[in-house]
Amino acid sequence: MDTWMCVYMIVGLQLSGSFAYDGVPWCAAVKVKHGHVSCQTPRGERNKNVLGTRCKIHCKTGYEMHGSSEILCMASKQWSGNYACREVRCPKLAMPSNGGYKCSDGSYFNSRCQFFCSPGYTLRGDLSASCQSSRTWSGGNSMCVDVDPPVIKCPNIKEKTAEPGKLTAKVTWDTPEGKDTADGILTDVILKGKPSGSHFPEGNHKLSYTVFDRAENKATCRFNVRVRVRRCTPLSVPDNGWMKCDSAGDNYGATCEFRCLGGYELRGSAARVCQFNMEWSGLETSCAPMNINVGVRSAAALLDQFYEKRRILIISAPSAANHYYRFQMTNLQHAQCGLDLRHVTVIELVGVYPAQIGRISHRLIPPGLALQLRLLLQLSQNSFNMVLLDKQGVDKQRYTFPITAAEIFTTIDTFPLRTEEATLQKEAGQSC
Repeated sequence: MDTWMCVYMIVGLQLSGSFAYDGVPWCAAVKVKHGHVSCQTPRGERNKNVLGTRCKIHCKTGYEMHGSSEILCMASKQWSGNYACREVRCPKLAMPSNGGYKCSDGSYFNSRCQFFCSPGYTLRGDLSASCQSSRTWSGGNSMCVDVDPPVIKCPNIKEKTAEPGKLTAKVTWDTPEGKDTADGILTDVILKGKPSGSHFPEGNHKLSYTVFDRAENKATCRFNVRVRVRRCTPLSVPDNGWMKCDSAGDNYGATCEFRCLGGYELRGSAARVCQFNMEWSGLETSCAPMNINVGVRSAAALLDQFYEKRRILIISAPSAANHYYRFQMTNLQHAQCGLDLRHVTVIELVGVYPAQIGRISHRLIPPGLALQLRLLLQLSQNSFNMVLLDKQGVDKQRYTFPITAAEIFTTIDTFPLRTEEATLQKEAGQSC
């Protein structure tokens, strides 16, 4: 039998018999916190808690029933069930990654939760959520995303100057450390351009660093590397000579060496260096026709004029009619270009003292000076002799009979200094 039917039967018996209390309060008054009650008595009694009274419990908005929503005053003077209106509570909100929320009243009804993100992150979705009477949140689809680019500061490279004799400069700098505004983690640092410690040529070079964070945001900084080469005003090749320079020929530390063609002697500096102040060392260089002074007092003084300038071929014969002498001079007349190319000056000593004469090209050597030359070089005045001196005055070769110009040239071309001269002459385009 249904429980409520049993209760009604008992109450009916009580009301119909000696247990009728004629409207006397029987159960305790119903009090509902956060709600209200509506009751119905058996015979419409004024008191709402007489035996047999039926009450329905109603909760306020935001509260929900816990226990019995309908109760009956029973003969035991107790209500048939327990009841309570408890505040609605929503499930716990999901915490957004890299952020959080702050609520006005926890997870209870009408509590409003504001979402926030950690530094470096931006909120996407709902700004807030409220707990509703349906035990659900009005929002909550929120996330914190990293949309801010990292921060990076490039090095400040000042102008670099190339070292002496070089056209590049070694440039170093500290690799910049990028910083992510969110989680502080960078995935890549990419350099566009030469790395630190490289040698950069003259000019302005643009470089950049690009960094990426884990959200693939990127930041780029740019900087310049400027290399300067200190340069002097370019030198000109002297007339009747040539010039050989190392490095770039006009940069700081570059050296330019000068040589003169046959028959010319160098005036000024044989070598000049481009200095830090961008001025050339030494004196301006020129090549002037060689002026031999035959009025000196000694043979040594005469030969000193050729030191490091010219080679000397001395031909000594007892007379101009000497057939060896005549053959030799005829052969050399057709080889003047080759002699000049090899910086050879021919000195003739002809005759027997005191009738002897000397000659350098068209200049006559006094008899006494001619005799000194024979004595100094130990040349007999009674026979044909020939001696070849190098630019340092060293006796390199002696002949007692005529030889061809080609043989003389072959001998000279074996000299170490001559090899260098030939290279320079080839570069200058000088040949016979």
